[in-house]
Amino acid sequence: MAGTRETTAEAPAPEAAPVPAPLRARYAVTRSVVAGCPVLRLTPRRGATGRHLLYTHGGAYAFPLQEPHWWLLQHAAKDTGVTLTVPLYRLAPEGDARQAYALLREVYEGLCAESGPGAVTLAGDSAGGGLALGQAVAYRDTGAGRARQVLLFSPWLDLTMSHPALPALEPLDPLLRTDDLIEAGRLWANGADPRDPLLSPQFADVTGLPPVHVFQGGRDLFAADARLLAERLAAAGNGGTFTFEPAGEHVYVSAVWTHESRRSLATVRGLLRDAPRSA
Repeated sequence: MAGTRETTAEAPAPEAAPVPAPLRARYAVTRSVVAGCPVLRLTPRRGATGRHLLYTHGGAYAFPLQEPHWWLLQHAAKDTGVTLTVPLYRLAPEGDARQAYALLREVYEGLCAESGPGAVTLAGDSAGGGLALGQAVAYRDTGAGRARQVLLFSPWLDLTMSHPALPALEPLDPLLRTDDLIEAGRLWANGADPRDPLLSPQFADVTGLPPVHVFQGGRDLFAADARLLAERLAAAGNGGTFTFEPAGEHVYVSAVWTHESRRSLATVRGLLRDAPRSA
C-alpha cells in the first residue's frame, strides 16, 4: 500500500466528542500519543479482566469520533471488564490509510505485549470496521499475532463501491451515498490502489483470520457487501457469525434505544465476556 505524505510532528487532535460522564464514572480515562496521534484508554475502575477492545471509529475516514460512538461502546462493554482503547487516527485529506495502519500496528503491538494477542478484540463501525478487518488481515500476513476476535458494525469493506446491488440499496439508506463514498475513499487511498486489501478488505483472502462477527442492518448501503463477506467467511471455515437486522439503518447498533440495537449489543457483551481464544 503506497502513500505520499510524511508527517513526524504530533497531529492536532481531531475534534472528537468528549468521553461522556457515564463512561468516566465507570472507567479511568487516560490519553497518550502514539505515532503523533492521540490514543484514549478507558480502564474499568472495577472488575478489569485484562482483555482489551481496540476500537476504530467510523466517519468515512473524514469525520471525527461522534457521541453515538461512545453510546455504542458504553453499552457494548458494560459489565464485561474489558479495557477500551480508541486511537484517534488522522482523518483525510491530511491523513491516509498508510498512516493509520502505522499507528494501529504500534497500538496493537503494545496491547499484545501487555496481555497477549489472544486478549485483544479488534472492532469498528463503518470505515472503522474496514480498519478493524484490515488489521486482522495485516497481522495475519505479518505474523504480528492473531487477535481474539473481530467485531464489525456495518463495515465499509470496498472503497470502490462496486457491488451490483448498490443502486437498489441506496434509496433505502437515509445517510450514505455512493458518489460521496467513492470520493472519500479516493482521498483516504491517497494514490494507492483502492482495491488493496488493507483499503478494501472485501478483496482480501479471509482464510486464517480470527472469528469475525458482523452486525449489519438491511436499510444500509453496505448491506450487500456485508452479506458477501459473511458468505466468504463461512466458506473459509471462519468461526464468526452474521447478525442481520432487516430494519436496521447504518450502524444501527449505535441507536441504543432500539430493540435491534439492544439485541445485538447483548450478543456483543457475550462475545467480549466469553469468546474463546481460537476459532
